[in-house]
Amino acid sequence: MPEPTSIADLGRRAKTASRILASSSTSQKDDALRAAAALLVARTEDLLAANEADVTRAEAGGVTATVVDRLRLTAERVAAMAGGLEQVAALADPVGEVVDGWVRPNGLQISRVRVPLGVVAIIYENRPNVTSDAAGLCLKSGNAAFLRGSSGAITSNTAIAGVLREAYEKVGLPADALVLVEDTSREAAVEFMQQRGSIDCLIPRGGPSLIASILEHATVPYVIDGDGNCHIYVDADADLEMAARIIANAKTQRPSVCNAAESVLVHRSVAETFLPALRSALAGVELVGDEAARAILPTARAATEDDWAHEFLDLKLAIGVVDSLDEAIDHIARYGSGHSEAIVTRSYEAAERFTREVDAAAVLVNASTRFVDGEEFGFGAEIGISTQKLHARGPMGLRELTTAKYIVRGSGQTR
Repeated sequence: MPEPTSIADLGRRAKTASRILASSSTSQKDDALRAAAALLVARTEDLLAANEADVTRAEAGGVTATVVDRLRLTAERVAAMAGGLEQVAALADPVGEVVDGWVRPNGLQISRVRVPLGVVAIIYENRPNVTSDAAGLCLKSGNAAFLRGSSGAITSNTAIAGVLREAYEKVGLPADALVLVEDTSREAAVEFMQQRGSIDCLIPRGGPSLIASILEHATVPYVIDGDGNCHIYVDADADLEMAARIIANAKTQRPSVCNAAESVLVHRSVAETFLPALRSALAGVELVGDEAARAILPTARAATEDDWAHEFLDLKLAIGVVDSLDEAIDHIARYGSGHSEAIVTRSYEAAERFTREVDAAAVLVNASTRFVDGEEFGFGAEIGISTQKLHARGPMGLRELTTAKYIVRGSGQTR
């Protein structure tokens, strides 16, 4: 048996491929994406067989139905993965875009141009579709994808990566445009996030334990796709019917995702009228609240300090009554995770203050937090939603997978 390839060697292979991808044409990258999409569909039965091994192992291990659903592939989900690659192929290529430019008094022509990051590493949990989605976004933006998935999806991930690598080679791009780490041990994960010689940017896609591991162990630059403890503030001047619709959508349309609402703050002057109507709009949602909210909604349980700070990812909602916009903004500053925060109001002044003073990746006025998503923003696709401020913030599309290079053209100037 040959020795398994070390993570350092895998990283070096990705780095070599990244230099080729950086100068690959848009048509080459698009041909590779379309070839990969076609091959995914053609190999559907093989992918489903590989996935069944992962699902069987997960069910035998007693994992929850939610985890199994995230893990499971179907013919429709494989087709959706292929469709995602086709969609990325149709997007504008950010590489080479001139961001801005100017001429100095001495005649120097300076321009700032988008270029790939290089090697984008992604560490993720039991979602085999991420293998295809991440690889496609990295390829279109001229980056090599260095991927490390979970042990639970390793058979699926290996099969998907094999199909994509084969497709890349068919159109003349290096197979190592996608490199998958097959060692799923914790030690390998830590080693992966410390490959300073090869990784230019690390993006974790997973829960709190993965994020905690990144914060403790990573020595490479990273972008945190963090928790979404998202709030909706119902102002004194809100359209209350609109507010109920927005909150119901933000909480119940898909409660297990990071842009779902977790807390609602209601101005005291409308709480008595609004909260019973909200209760009716949130059938099946467990409510917890402060003393003022529970005086109006006696079936709600008392909210704990942890409830205010928690991303439930479930049909559960914390409700607080506040005396002012200032109090709402202070509450969000204390408990928010910097993801997405919304206000419902007919007051221009209140909306302007909220958007100016609330510190989050996205701030919404009279709209559901569920819209904070790369596709909904018109990016076509996203690799995650950054809750930090460097180098990207909010939904990360193709442009956020690039950096800038200054190009200076002269005619013999010296300083």
